[in-house]
Amino acid sequence: MPKVTFFNLPENKKQTLLHAAKNEFSRVPLFDASISNIIKSAGIPRGSFYQYFEDKEDAFFYLLGEFAKEKKCRFLEILLKHDGDLFDSYIEFFDLIISEEENLQFLQNALLNMTHKIERTFEKMVSENEINEDFTKISILINKNKLSIESDKELFHAVQIITTVMFRNLIHTFAQEVSYQEAMENYRLEISLLQKGLSSNKI
Repeated sequence: MPKVTFFNLPENKKQTLLHAAKNEFSRVPLFDASISNIIKSAGIPRGSFYQYFEDKEDAFFYLLGEFAKEKKCRFLEILLKHDGDLFDSYIEFFDLIISEEENLQFLQNALLNMTHKIERTFEKMVSENEINEDFTKISILINKNKLSIESDKELFHAVQIITTVMFRNLIHTFAQEVSYQEAMENYRLEISLLQKGLSSNKI
């Protein structure tokens, strides 16, 4: 978490610093990122950087957390737009993510260099690690009549499964440099399989 001095910065200076950091984390993964490049781009002394952040990891995870929060708001808007249809919502959300050119390199570097902490941060976009108040906010918007579920616990795990499929597709898209059209076709196919179910027997 950034230090209080960062939050007390004028908005234009705050955005300049964040823009510089995001550019660096878009250029290279976190491990290879350089504080020297960030401060040079932001036009601040090295000492000032450490007045705002503990280290480059602090800056990176703040940016990633803000990205996740913004995308969670967008996901809720998409759920409302699709009247709670979970499958249609995930398809549009996936489309949104791979279409945003301004975030693509930042996202690609994060996903292709995944750590447990990065994974936990990404999960906050559309799901949670446990059934809590935030998950309840999402579940209220989901049209459960379109799902073959019998409890909140089943709904929680259904969302976790669909989220995992989405991230697998994102990683595959970035790692294999899959085209937009192919990425969408692959994802639609996998979502369709989840929607229909994989068993030929009625349980």
